[in-house]
Amino acid sequence: MRRALHSAGFALLTLWIAAPLLPLLIWAFAGRWVYPALVPQDFTLRTWDQAAAPQQQVIAATGTSLGLALTTAMTATALGAMAARGLVLYRPPAAGLVRLLLLAPVLVPPFALAVGVQEVFVRAGLSDQPAGVALVHLVPALPYTVLVMIGGYATYDVRMEQTARTLGASRSAVLRHVTLPALAPALLASATLAFLVSWSEYLMTVLVGGGVVTTLPLLLFSTAAGSGNQALTAVLGILTVAPPILLFGVGAALLRRHRAAWADAEPASSSSSAAPGIER
Repeated sequence: MRRALHSAGFALLTLWIAAPLLPLLIWAFAGRWVYPALVPQDFTLRTWDQAAAPQQQVIAATGTSLGLALTTAMTATALGAMAARGLVLYRPPAAGLVRLLLLAPVLVPPFALAVGVQEVFVRAGLSDQPAGVALVHLVPALPYTVLVMIGGYATYDVRMEQTARTLGASRSAVLRHVTLPALAPALLASATLAFLVSWSEYLMTVLVGGGVVTTLPLLLFSTAAGSGNQALTAVLGILTVAPPILLFGVGAALLRRHRAAWADAEPASSSSSAAPGIER
């Protein structure tokens, strides 16, 4: 009975999430859809061919979005991990103030933050170029990575590192075989959030990119607002939604593998630690 309720709840949740995507799927393949018909009169791939045309800039914008999101995810996760390690393990003076400053970008109104950041980037000569957009994406992404990594380090036992160093492991070996495996779930969650923040960022991309750096969300909003081409808008919407869904699926699979690996390792470690006691 409990399994049936769980399955029904999961099905309802999936339907609730997927229902808004159904009109996008229909419009993306609709060739002719005239009122009052409830479904298109015919289906076609013409809109997808149109989206793949070089003059539409869809492929280039998708590549730019992926590059920016991956760069932001890796950089923000690394910075967030270092900041969280210092805040949790070393507890510096005024740690609360430092944490407040790191979380400030999500506490300030987005438009006020974007205008202020744009002014700084224009004066620094970083506007209208991908490097500047990648840097500005770190501003809203870093608070999320810091928060997630603080949670990861809250249950992290630094004595594992000390034990490995005592047994002769180098710092790089400790990082590869102790720190990264223990923090893998937090690192994965942090990178996922940073990727999503960068992937969907619109306001700062417009202000700092100046229309020169075109990402997929920019193309989606401009097409939806100005062209009136609902089929092309639906195609762009699907392309915008697909990578986050794929990312969540891959992340969930990796977390399951990590959980299973640690579950298999625990009995082995407990039995090996119990054996000397029996011999003694």
